[in-house]
Amino acid sequence: MLEIQDLRVKYGGIEALKGISLTVEEKRIVTLLGANGAGKSTTIRAVSGIARIFSGAVRFNGHDLRGMPAHLIQRLGLVHVPEGRRIFANLTVRENLVMGAYNNRDLHDLNATMERVFSIFPVLGTRLNQLGGTLSGGEQQMLAVGRALMSKPRLLMMDEPSLGLAPLMVKEVFRVIEEIRSEGVTIFLVEQNANAALRIADRAYVLESGRIVLAGTGAELLDNPRVKEYYLGEAGE
Repeated sequence: MLEIQDLRVKYGGIEALKGISLTVEEKRIVTLLGANGAGKSTTIRAVSGIARIFSGAVRFNGHDLRGMPAHLIQRLGLVHVPEGRRIFANLTVRENLVMGAYNNRDLHDLNATMERVFSIFPVLGTRLNQLGGTLSGGEQQMLAVGRALMSKPRLLMMDEPSLGLAPLMVKEVFRVIEEIRSEGVTIFLVEQNANAALRIADRAYVLESGRIVLAGTGAELLDNPRVKEYYLGEAGE
């Protein structure tokens, strides 16, 4: 569904991505792991049209995304949930959700999609007129994901969805990711919580200093000594 080949991204004279290649198959959860500064967010930003691609190829369902504006990439069904949630703090929950469906002019379909979001995040249905900025961190993350779902994505890219959340809310976030996938949405997940991410991943990649250094199934990387030592906090073998 998503194919990245020899992707390079530069910020000034600094090469943030040094020729990475990976694939995301349809209806799978694919996780990209790495420490701060490894290039994880840059990868997603390049795919979604926010970061400029220096060289390499990015294809989504056969469409060449290089040079394509972000709003046109979104219309193809590839949607980005950014790190830090980035909701509209001064808009209500309902207004935030409607913003996610700005391409949809069918009111009946919009309302049906919103009901689907409420089935996944019931709390949002009880906070429709509450300003987004007054929600808790976990509720804001729900709203950010719900806003993305309003555009009915085929592939949902999530950047650090568990960052800064309490343990119970982290567990809920990963449950929701699996639920979204069960409804047919493909997930490309950037995450520092390696243990939780690998447990739900069909396939995973480890990014270090702008390069892919490990790849395999989620189970394989959970059992990899290098991953255990550097990302799971366990002693290496």
